[in-house]
Amino acid sequence: MKTLFVLLDKEFRQFFRNPFMPRMVLLFPLMIMLFMPWVTTMDVRHINIAVVDQDHSTLSGRLIQKIGASEYFTLAEVSEHYQQSFMQFESGAVDVIVEVPAGFEESLLQNTPDKLRITSNGVNALKGNLGTQYTQQTILHTLTEWLSEQGQSFPKESITIENRYNPTLEYRYYMIPALMIMLLILLCGFLPGLNLVIEKEKGTIDQINVTPVNRFTFTLAKLIPYWLIGFLVLSLAMLLARWVYGLIPAGSLGAIYLAAACFILTMSGLGITIANGSSTMQQVMFVMFFFIMVFILMSGLVTPIASMPQWAQFITYFLPPRYFITIMQSVYLKGATIFELWPHYAALGGFVFAFNLLAAATYKKQM
Repeated sequence: MKTLFVLLDKEFRQFFRNPFMPRMVLLFPLMIMLFMPWVTTMDVRHINIAVVDQDHSTLSGRLIQKIGASEYFTLAEVSEHYQQSFMQFESGAVDVIVEVPAGFEESLLQNTPDKLRITSNGVNALKGNLGTQYTQQTILHTLTEWLSEQGQSFPKESITIENRYNPTLEYRYYMIPALMIMLLILLCGFLPGLNLVIEKEKGTIDQINVTPVNRFTFTLAKLIPYWLIGFLVLSLAMLLARWVYGLIPAGSLGAIYLAAACFILTMSGLGITIANGSSTMQQVMFVMFFFIMVFILMSGLVTPIASMPQWAQFITYFLPPRYFITIMQSVYLKGATIFELWPHYAALGGFVFAFNLLAAATYKKQM
């Protein structure tokens, strides 16, 4: 433990002596959180829809057929009970629920229509908004077509829309947790690797190589400072989200920080592993940039995973940000608990073990 504390003291001294890194830790979150929510956009494909058919009429059958035939939708489920579909909705397997009440066709013919309800998932604000619009347009077109065949017109007030978890579908509320993840990827992935390779370039690591410090103590000393820095950056980002945008986590802070602890250690372990195999700063930056681009583009941070080809969706299971993104958005907007998200926490725990064991194993003393 004494050796570890000495190494930690060295790491913190080295960090604060660098004129660039402390400024980056403070200024980068400010720039990302204050500007990116206003300029980030997103595309959407393959909206999962569940239809609750309590009418069992010719009209409800036509609605189901139209939804299933649309290129924008994936008909995930047809059931008779709303609660059954809502369980799929809460798990994230369904984006939109269309509920056709009993007697809906007959009420339309009598010009006293019952309310047809559309429930959308507002955790992904853009997908929820577009999903609602696409669904509403499809239903309106189908009902108008059917009623015209009956010689009647369709009263639009017979559709009611409910947005769950993000009632206003504010896109910034969806993007802000994603930006926090991006901050942790960039800072906690890049900085440990850069710090280690700077020591290599300056030759100061040779002083460690001639000591009896083992590889696990050395790796732990490299991880802990950036683990604490990651918590600082996340806390600053959450405070800015509250003060500037009024966004407060619906779930517990403990669930967020537990996931963040695992994710920060994972990204730091990856950065150290890459630095162990690199001899210059340019090598670390190029390799880390490759991984970071894959993480950002393929983990659901920018592009919905459901919009990707099947082979790409399979690859995302091996990307740590996929699980952290799900946890952050579910806890922040839905108020999900650790128990509900335990498979994602377990996956992050596995990545922590694998990446940091690899970081320790690839560190080789050269005396």
